[in-house]
Amino acid sequence: MNLLQIEIITNRLVLKAIEMQYKTEIFREFTAEITTYMYPRAANDISETESFIQESLAGLREGYNLQLVILKKDTKEFLGCTGIHRINTKMPEFGIWLKKSAQGNYYGFETIAALKQWGEENLDCEGFIYPVDRDNYPSRKIPERLGGKIVKEYDKLNLSENILYLVEYWIPKQKTE
Repeated sequence: MNLLQIEIITNRLVLKAIEMQYKTEIFREFTAEITTYMYPRAANDISETESFIQESLAGLREGYNLQLVILKKDTKEFLGCTGIHRINTKMPEFGIWLKKSAQGNYYGFETIAALKQWGEENLDCEGFIYPVDRDNYPSRKIPERLGGKIVKEYDKLNLSENILYLVEYWIPKQKTE
């Protein structure tokens, strides 16, 4: 499977492999406010964004990380990034961020639901992990709507040197008959 060619289409969105052409939008939209509840920090320079994209492309080529951009289907407007990390394990992990102006439109749920379906059809896994800061209530609704249950809680220092109070959801794979 060539992960660089993946395109997942939903009712309102297109999820496709990250590309260098999105570096300016990622750099502009991945702000300190967006990363409040995340492990990474906002890039200080566009070269950091370019390095992230290069690492993401390596993960796609080598088959261990699915890193996608989220685009509006009708206008191709950039909305954010998403992915499934450690796709070659029994417990891959979802990740997502949306730019500020795209939040509150259920794009996050639509994205993760589509990734879950893709993962169930294409990965040899038992289910999915979705870690989220306990205070990030909008993001917590995503795994809860997908049947996720909290299986672990822990603290982690993020790259901005703030403590995250994480809850880790386990979203089981749908049983197929």
